[in-house]
Amino acid sequence: QLVESGGGLVQAGGSLRLSCTASRRFYTSAVVAWFRQPPGKEREFVALTRSFDRTTYADTVKGRFTISSLTGGNTIYLQMNSLKPEDTAVYYCAHSSRYGLDVQTYGTWGQGTQVTVSA
Repeated sequence: QLVESGGGLVQAGGSLRLSCTASRRFYTSAVVAWFRQPPGKEREFVALTRSFDRTTYADTVKGRFTISSLTGGNTIYLQMNSLKPEDTAVYYCAHSSRYGLDVQTYGTWGQGTQVTVSA
């Protein structure tokens, strides 16, 4: 089970930090990802971490968002800086044993947390 938190309303240029907490520790080779679903659009990849030390980012967030965790822990963070109105979405974390940037790779999902960025 995954639970996201940390969403909210922020002005453009502001920051938020999202948390994704699992009911048990992530195993060392886990792939944990953040996706987001803007209003009326498909769910899209944001960032992922593999084995707690390798990261991949969508081009739209590269340089602004940082995914992090503590090795052996049960929480993954998404630090979001320089937020833009187009970052407005429901943000989901997801877990898989395989690497992938598509929704279908991930079998375990959280319930999502709303992020709203005002202009």
